[in-house]
Amino acid sequence: MGRKPNSPPRRPWARGLARGAVGAMTMTGMRQAEVGLGLVERTPPEAILREGAPSLLGSVPEHRRKAAIELAHWSYGAVAGAAFALLPRGLRSSRLTGPVYGVLSWGAFELLLAPALGLAHARGSRPQQRMALMLDHVVFGLVVGAPPEVAVAGPGDPEDHEEGGEEGRRRGRHRT
Repeated sequence: MGRKPNSPPRRPWARGLARGAVGAMTMTGMRQAEVGLGLVERTPPEAILREGAPSLLGSVPEHRRKAAIELAHWSYGAVAGAAFALLPRGLRSSRLTGPVYGVLSWGAFELLLAPALGLAHARGSRPQQRMALMLDHVVFGLVVGAPPEVAVAGPGDPEDHEEGGEEGRRRGRHRT
């Protein structure tokens, strides 16, 4: 039994979890390039676990720490994606909301979390690194933002766009 057209998903947070994890994974790829290009010295997840909460990494074998750092980042991204999915639908429907959400999450890290944890990341002028990390978060916001199926098929049930859509079903012209 399917959903009614235009009804919200039953568990928007679950889709948000997946989108947030994929968004964080996308950021991982971008950051590998940024580190390789010399734009970013140490990624924020690495700085948090090495400087802000080193005891967490102490229990992880050295050869597994890079994986632990990435898994922590992907988990954080998943939670941020789930939180985005719980925003009011009208707010989420704007194409700008996702990128703005991403930039706000970057700003929260820069202005609140990094200084609170005493990360070296929070000190000094690093405009090139900050711009690279902000771009990561814009891309994260694009991933967690408006789903691509809405942009392609338009609002409502994808079946509404076949054989006369909703109007065709009402008139009995829809093939099943």
